[in-house]
Parts: sequence; structure tokens; C-alpha cells
Amino acid sequence: MKIVIVSLLFIFSVLLGGDEIMKYNELNAEEERVIIHKGTERPFSGEFYSYDKSGTYLCKQCDAPLFNSEDKFDSNCGWPSFDDEIDGAVNQIKDADGVRTEIICNNCGAHLGHIFAGENYTDKNIRHCVNSISLNFIPEKPKFETAIFAGGCFWGVEHLFKKVEGVTDISVGYIGGDNEDPSYKEVCSGTTGHAEAVKIVFEPEKVSYEELVKLFFEIHDFTQVNRQGPDIGKQYRSAIFYTNEDQKETAKTVIKILINKNYSVATSLVEASKFWDAEEYHQDYYNKTGGNPYCHIYKKIF
Repeated sequence: MKIVIVSLLFIFSVLLGGDEIMKYNELNAEEERVIIHKGTERPFSGEFYSYDKSGTYLCKQCDAPLFNSEDKFDSNCGWPSFDDEIDGAVNQIKDADGVRTEIICNNCGAHLGHIFAGENYTDKNIRHCVNSISLNFIPEKPKFETAIFAGGCFWGVEHLFKKVEGVTDISVGYIGGDNEDPSYKEVCSGTTGHAEAVKIVFEPEKVSYEELVKLFFEIHDFTQVNRQGPDIGKQYRSAIFYTNEDQKETAKTVIKILINKNYSVATSLVEASKFWDAEEYHQDYYNKTGGNPYCHIYKKIF
């Protein structure tokens, strides 16, 4: 009888608003067993049972936000546990056994698990016991990110990036070589493999990594190999040292734009290794000396 009722409800919902159903995510057989037919995954087997990253948990079927990571706690019950929900995201209905209370997604009705009270795990005294398989996860966007660029003498690169709104900190140093904690004299010898570079801490909400990459190409001559103006040597090479795969793909996209504009791009794209801070007298050099960059001039390209 229950199957018949569900089938009838499905038919009516298709007739009344079938377009909405088509927007739901496709489920595999195991996901459907839990989410649609109210099954339960094996304890301690779920992806998010001991997951501790910051972000938001979403409904696997419709992507509606359900729980925040800050409300997740370890109950040692075998399933992810939350002592709170996002307002209005979860609905409670009496379970078929007449004892427990089921929780479902308030947006699409997907089965999530059950809710329990009075166990004293947390001050809120509530436990949403949720199947991992009912959830997706979106990590929290970092408030700050790091970008590393090498474009000739690091004094000029630093000076021009310091003017960008959203850049909260910038330092000059060395990266890409073999020597540990190299000195300026060692790097200038050309034997360390390091490049003079800048490490930039920025707020993605104020300035995007793509904007920084484009500015990087607009403040130095990226067509030159192992030099920048009068400065010659591998330590003055043009390079982007990416810190994650998103940065890598963004940089590749910008480089393709330059190639399509008929530029010859000598800039290398390298996974970031350890960045070694340069000596203190190199930091914020032009503000200290009152000088101006001698081989870095802004040229609009994009």
C-alpha cells in the first residue's frame, strides 16, 4: 500500500510540476535506497562520519543547505551528528515505528536520518543523526589566499602589488630552487635555482586571483627569458607559482588569452615550493628608499 501511495504521489507531482523534479540530482542505487526508501547506511562507514573540514552540508538530492560544520560534533554513534540545523532546512515527522522522529530535507523530502533529544552530548541537547550518503559538502571559502609571482627584481613587483585593494600583506623572497634559506648574494650568483619572487596574501572577496594574475602580466615583460630589463639571470625569470589546482587553471586560462592576443609568453607555471623570505632590508624597499621601479611599468593589456 505504501509503495502505491508513493507512486501515486509521484504521478501527481509530475502532472502538477514535473519540471521541478527534473532539477533533482540523479541518485545511484545505494543513495536511492537511503534517500528515497528511507534506508540506513552502515555505521562508521559514511564519508562524513569523522569529517572535520569547515563548510556547509547540503542535501544530496536537491543541494539545499542543511547543516553548518560548526554544529557538527562527535557522538561516536557511527553517523555524522549535528546539534543544530540551518533555519527552516529540516522537517521532522514521526517515524513509521511510532517511536523515533525522522528528519527530512524541507525542500525535497529526502530522508536524512533521525533526531534525538535528551542525550546531553552538547549544551543544545539535540542530535541530528544523519546518513553521510544523504549529504554533499561545500568547503568554506578561505578569507585569505596566497599568491606567489616572480617577475624580475622583486622590489618593483612588490611596489606595484602593494597598491592593490584586497592585498593585505606582501613580502619578497626566493622560491623554486634547491638551497635552503638562501641569501640574496647566493641567489644573485645564479647557482641556487631560486627566483626572486613576491608572496601576496589577499582577500578573494575584494580581489580575485584572476585579477592578480592579469596585473602580474601587465607590470612586467613576460616575453623575456631569464631576464627583466637590465637584470639578467635565471633568478629574474617570469614564473607563476600556484598554490592549488584552481590557481593553476586560472593562470592557464589567462596565458591562453595572451597567446590569442599574439603574445609570446615565456612565463613558467610551477607548483609552489617553500618560499624563503628575503633579508629585512629588501622588504618594502621602495618605501624605505623613496625610489621607484626601474624596470617595472604598468601596461594595460586586458
